Amino acid sequence: MSGSSSAGAVPSRDPAWLGRVFWLGAAVALLWPLAVLTEFRPWILLEPQSLAVTARFLADFFPPKLELEFLRMVALEAWRTVAMATAGISLALLGAVPLGLLATRSLSVSALSGRMAQGPAALRLGTRWLLVLLRSVPELVWALIFVRVVGLGVTAGVLAIALSYAGMLGKVYAEILESGDTESTRTLLRNGAGRMQAFFYALLPQNAAELSSYTVYRWECAIRSSVVLGFVGAGGLGQQIDASMKMFNGAEVATMLLVFVFLVALADTISAALRGALR
Repeated sequence: MSGSSSAGAVPSRDPAWLGRVFWLGAAVALLWPLAVLTEFRPWILLEPQSLAVTARFLADFFPPKLELEFLRMVALEAWRTVAMATAGISLALLGAVPLGLLATRSLSVSALSGRMAQGPAALRLGTRWLLVLLRSVPELVWALIFVRVVGLGVTAGVLAIALSYAGMLGKVYAEILESGDTESTRTLLRNGAGRMQAFFYALLPQNAAELSSYTVYRWECAIRSSVVLGFVGAGGLGQQIDASMKMFNGAEVATMLLVFVFLVALADTISAALRGALR
C-alpha cells in the first residue's frame, strides 16, 4: 500500500530545474560580456531626452502626405522596387542552379564507389568556396560596389541581389538535393544515365516543392532587401525614403513606409499562396 502510494506521488519540484538553472546561468555568463563589448544599453531609450526626441520624430509623420502626384511617384517607385527584386532573383537563378548542381555530391559518378575522384572533388570544393564568397558579402556591400561601377540606379541593386542571392540559393539548393533520398539517383547513374537525366528524373521530382518554396521565400526577402539597397543609391522606394528623410519631410516618409508595409504584406501573401500551391 505504501509502495503504491509512493510510486504515484507527485514530485514537489521540477526534476529538470537544476539543468535549466545551469543553462540559464551559462547563457547569462556568455551573453553578458558580449553585451558589455557592444555597449548594449537599451534603457537609454527610456531616458527623458530620448523620449522627447522620439516624440518629435514621430510627430513629423502625421498626417501622411496623400497628394495625387506624390502618390503616383510612390507607386512608380514601389513597382520599380518589385521589378528590382524580381530581376535580381531571376539573374541569381542563372548562377545558383548550375553552381548548386556542381556542389551536389549525389550527382557525382566517381562518388558511387564511395570516394570521389580528385578532379571532381576539387571542382566541388571550389564551387562551394565560390558560393561562400558570394553569400558572405552582403548585398548592401555589393550595391555600394556596383553604384561606383555602373552609377546610381536600379541596375546596381539588381546586380547586388543577383550575386548575393546566387550564393544563398546555390548553397541551399545543394543541401536540399543532398538531404533527400538519393538511392534512385545512384541507381540511374550506375545504370548509365547521365547526370542531368538523374537530376530531372530522380532528384528534381523528389525535391521540387521544397526547392520552389525556398525560391519564392527568397523572392520575398529580395523585395525587402531592395528597399534597403535604395539607401545607398540603388534606386527604388528606398532611395526616395532616404531623400525625404534627409529633407526632414516626415509626412512623405510616413506615406512611403505605409506603402512599403503594404508591399511586404502583399509579397508575403503571394509567396504563401504559391508555397501552398506547390505542396
